Amino acid sequence: MRLKTGLRLRSQVCATEVIVVRPGSSEIDLTCGGHPMIGSKEAPADGLDLKPELAGGTLLGKRYTDKDNEIELLVTKAGAGSIADGLAPLLLKEAKPLPSSD
Repeated sequence: MRLKTGLRLRSQVCATEVIVVRPGSSEIDLTCGGHPMIGSKEAPADGLDLKPELAGGTLLGKRYTDKDNEIELLVTKAGAGSIADGLAPLLLKEAKPLPSSD
């Protein structure tokens, strides 16, 4: 899948919804709960279940990135599935510490 900034995606097996903040330069096999993510207006396929190994959940308002920090997704609706590149879960992006003001 080729991502574009502002693209809205959703999981087929849980309530997770995301917006692409930084698309990266390469193709990605973006999944949630073990199944490909779809456009926000698309209907999910029938008979899909959340895979237990990818059921870590997503947190509302948090950003997720790949190990190379190329792509960035913002969660707009939390869910039970983990966002992944194939079967490799994306990482929760930590906030940068603010500089001290002496």
